[in-house]
Amino acid sequence: MLQSTIFDVQNIRKEFPILERKVNGHPLIYLDNAATSQTPRVVIDAIVDYYSRYNANIHRGVHSLSQEATDAYEQARQKIQEHFNASKSYEIILTSGTTHAINLVANGFSDLLKKGDEIIVSALEHHSNIVPWQMLCERTGAELKVIPMSEEGELQMSKYRDLLSERTRLVFVNHVSNALGTINPVEEIIELAHEHDAAVLVDGAQATPHIRPDVQELDCDFYTCSAHKICGPTGVGMLYGKEEWLKKLPPYQGGGEMISEVTFERTTYADLPHKFEAGTPNVCGVIAFGVALDFMNGIGFDRIAAYEHELLEYATKRLLEIEDMRIYGPETNKASVISFNIEGIHPYDIGAIIDKLGIAVRTGHHCAQPIMDFYKIPGTVRASFAFYNTKEEIDIFVEAVKRAKLMLS
Repeated sequence: MLQSTIFDVQNIRKEFPILERKVNGHPLIYLDNAATSQTPRVVIDAIVDYYSRYNANIHRGVHSLSQEATDAYEQARQKIQEHFNASKSYEIILTSGTTHAINLVANGFSDLLKKGDEIIVSALEHHSNIVPWQMLCERTGAELKVIPMSEEGELQMSKYRDLLSERTRLVFVNHVSNALGTINPVEEIIELAHEHDAAVLVDGAQATPHIRPDVQELDCDFYTCSAHKICGPTGVGMLYGKEEWLKKLPPYQGGGEMISEVTFERTTYADLPHKFEAGTPNVCGVIAFGVALDFMNGIGFDRIAAYEHELLEYATKRLLEIEDMRIYGPETNKASVISFNIEGIHPYDIGAIIDKLGIAVRTGHHCAQPIMDFYKIPGTVRASFAFYNTKEEIDIFVEAVKRAKLMLS
């Protein structure tokens, strides 16, 4: 898809077959993009093409199908490398998603940490960027520190500076909060951590649908994302790691592909990236991941971000028309996510009612229970917008929320 000066959302919507369906007799309005984005036809076609024409195991076969699949798989790795501006293709480790990538790093640091070491996470993290580090602390005796958040849903950077010390070994933070949409100051977080010789992992799952991160410019040590947030399939993602760190970490899993030589006496491991890619990978998913990045880059991330910001501002204004509405998180410097409640009404009840009208939103704690505990709420309604959503859909959504409020009050 070629870029143009006009953002033609109606033309873009034609690329997504699912947007043509109805739910409960109403046209689908899909506002759960922070959980999973929808899949364009070109990605679906790539999946069908793989299984129709060259489905085979990679790296191990001399036959034509295996070689074709291997070439397509490694070309996708190069696309991912170029998209994130990693300096080398073998710094891209292909995983089943962000959670897999984070656990790979956490497992590797089990051999590098000791009692008395400290690791830092933020109060805005998804459970996937909390639980693995708690498990790591249990294994190593390291201590987990937390960057506190403010009432506005932003990190308290002065407190972060106070937490850093000569004992800090690792810092983990999301680029964008999945629950609130907060865009964290990751450049400053990384720079301060490096002043204390600490490594930094950035969870980019929620950032990558909206911006194009440059891992060399960020100077992060690790960066993770999942394809299903970026118009790709589920069950595939990537871990970027600086070569020096990937060489320090031991393999996460043992099996085929990640070995150089195996005897019953000893095993030597393969070079990067295969050292961390045991077993048969999601070949089709990785290829489709590359196609999804091509699709989004064809539209242009600057144009996507500008259009989504327009949707965010419009939806915020419309929702604030509703009495007793509270929106959580910062007013500015946020991604296209609105997390809200209406006083006296449980978020689940709102979500269930508007689903009957064909509107898909997420309700609950969004795998970010510490954030909900901070606000002393059971959860929120989260509407998250993508570049294929429209202001007309937002109008229908807002009227549906008003209707739900009238029914539940």
